[in-house]
Amino acid sequence: MTFARRDRSIDPDTLPRMPSWVTSARAETLEDVAFLSGAALSHLHLVLGREEVPQALLRDRLALRAAEACVAFSGRPERVGELRDAVHLLRPGDLPGPAGETCVAWRRAVERPLSIKALGRALAGLEPGQIATWLDAGQGVPVCRAAMVLEAVLREAPCADVAGLILADAALAQALGWEHLVPLLAAGLKRADLRKHGDDLRLACHRALISSAVEAARQAADLARRAAHLKAVAPKLRAKGAGDAVGMFLTRDAVAPSSLPLPDRAARRLCDRLVDLGAVRELTGRDTFRLYGV
Repeated sequence: MTFARRDRSIDPDTLPRMPSWVTSARAETLEDVAFLSGAALSHLHLVLGREEVPQALLRDRLALRAAEACVAFSGRPERVGELRDAVHLLRPGDLPGPAGETCVAWRRAVERPLSIKALGRALAGLEPGQIATWLDAGQGVPVCRAAMVLEAVLREAPCADVAGLILADAALAQALGWEHLVPLLAAGLKRADLRKHGDDLRLACHRALISSAVEAARQAADLARRAAHLKAVAPKLRAKGAGDAVGMFLTRDAVAPSSLPLPDRAARRLCDRLVDLGAVRELTGRDTFRLYGV
């Protein structure tokens, strides 16, 4: 795998910035909040269309954020660090546990282009027909569709927060014409919002999407800069398989050295080299069982 030199036409510093009035405006009515969420989503749509944004990496990181929110909704204590461990440090035959399963579901939901089959892979306990039925419950403009799907799922399965939020984000992505699901709602909603209905739920979803779209755009800009730096230092890496390793860092939130396509010692050396070059970070703060990410 080779990487082109940084070009001004795909300079991450040229990514459009979220208008300040989207975050500073005070809105109370459903109409005003809907206007702001539409503006935030429209801006995010532009950002997601930019070549310099590492799309798969952004979705994987947003999936982790959504999983953390869902785990918190369920009252469990696991946060980002524990969720990364639950997914990336599994041994063959091990089960990820409830929190890890939530993280796996979100990661699978964003890996492949949107389809009933892809959603069924993420939500293994649901039949394809049920997934299609719930998605069809959404009507109207994008955020209303998402809120209606979430309400439909939780009305029939009150404990299915993860399924409801994944399918709501899927409905939103479909309505916006996005090829992949982008996790947005879970991180912006509060636990109490999941028990709301009708206009109250739509208002909560609009508010959630304002904050989540702003954060997603911020992360996209940050990851674009980090990805550009990683691509710039890639030619300095001499290890066989380094190009494929860089490709993994550009698509995954976290990478264990043991998962890289290099011998163990070479993989650890490559990770240390990338840290020294400022291209990746060690994410755990541990001396062993380390994980690395852009």
